[in-house]
Amino acid sequence: MNNGEQRRLNGEAEEDEEEDDANNGGLAAWERAYADERSWESLQEDESGLLQPIDNQSLKHAQYRRRLRAASTARIQKGLIRYVYIVIDLSKAAAEMDFRPSRMGVVAKHVEAFIIEFFYQNPLSQVGLVTIKDGVAHCLTDLGGSPNSHVKALMGKLECSGDSSLQNALDLVHGYLEQIPSYGHREVLILYSALSTCDPGDIMETIQKCKKSKIRCSVIGLSAEIFICKHLCQETGGLYYIALDEPHLKELILEHAPPPPAIAEFAIANLIKMGFPQRAAEGSVAICSCHKEAKVGGGYTCPRCKARVCDLPTECRICGLTLISSPHLARSYHHLFPIVPFDEVSPSLLIDQQNKFPRACFGCQQSLLNPGNKPSLRVACPKCKQHFCLDCDIYIHDSLHNCPGCESASHSKIPNANKG
Repeated sequence: MNNGEQRRLNGEAEEDEEEDDANNGGLAAWERAYADERSWESLQEDESGLLQPIDNQSLKHAQYRRRLRAASTARIQKGLIRYVYIVIDLSKAAAEMDFRPSRMGVVAKHVEAFIIEFFYQNPLSQVGLVTIKDGVAHCLTDLGGSPNSHVKALMGKLECSGDSSLQNALDLVHGYLEQIPSYGHREVLILYSALSTCDPGDIMETIQKCKKSKIRCSVIGLSAEIFICKHLCQETGGLYYIALDEPHLKELILEHAPPPPAIAEFAIANLIKMGFPQRAAEGSVAICSCHKEAKVGGGYTCPRCKARVCDLPTECRICGLTLISSPHLARSYHHLFPIVPFDEVSPSLLIDQQNKFPRACFGCQQSLLNPGNKPSLRVACPKCKQHFCLDCDIYIHDSLHNCPGCESASHSKIPNANKG
């Protein structure tokens, strides 16, 4: 390599470094690390003017309990059989990097978590995926009850291009959801990145069609508030929020996992015919009605027409019978009879009567005392009066759906009744 070529290469390297510095706002590497982590947001000023780290656990628990009280203030009938389409905006706006690594990457990660959580809380429901790209809406997956198939299809189609068309997406999901039986609750969750919509016709007419078909449309925006999205949610009874950052986006998406209040027309009691299929023998060979191909072992057999299906819950492609299993019904039970919120124990009461209260959490048996034997925050069940830590409180209401203190008390009464 001669001196001329070496000087040219060095000059190109210096130009690349100057471009990188310009893109990063002239910040040094150590400054960019602090700017990315935004560590100053985790500090707060106390009464004496000193900086202290924010107690994120207490803030999270307080926010959780406010949401829990709001949900338990009234007895509301909820829709347990939901048909939900998730519409993901994959236009060129989804490639923006204000969310790291990009809006598309963050949305895909949290949609995957939402699908898993959705089927855990709604075992009788079904989900479908729709993407918007190049002004056209594409159906990635039909309505179904298999979270793995939805996640696999989404991760294989993560490409951004073109403009977004809200009307085309609404027309597509309206055609699918209009065929849903009257007992099913029709919902659309739109994750929208663009600041505009490029539509082929009058979107107001499409919104009215969705409203007439009782389709509840909710939108989570990743940029700024848009009038047409707000109007869509107001007309159809949905929710419209703008995500401020990634944790806020995750919280907004997961808020749609629990069943929403039922629409008045759907609040009438209905008898739904369902089948409980048996699992096929491992060595048997049959043609799967879902994928229309021969499969060996596994799957389930429809009790009415003896067709083979892969996953539950689903609807038989041959006879149309809704197929579920008994654990799916059991997991839906807690939405009908939710566990009551626990009462917060007053700190002043803990200090005055410290010796009368238990020193360990009844659930995890961890100490409820801080260093120096100072009592920490705790809650108590209003029925059995047992004390729990904040983590167990969230776990009991979100996952377990049974109070360990009440359950142990009821089991202890059974032997005594037998002796009597």
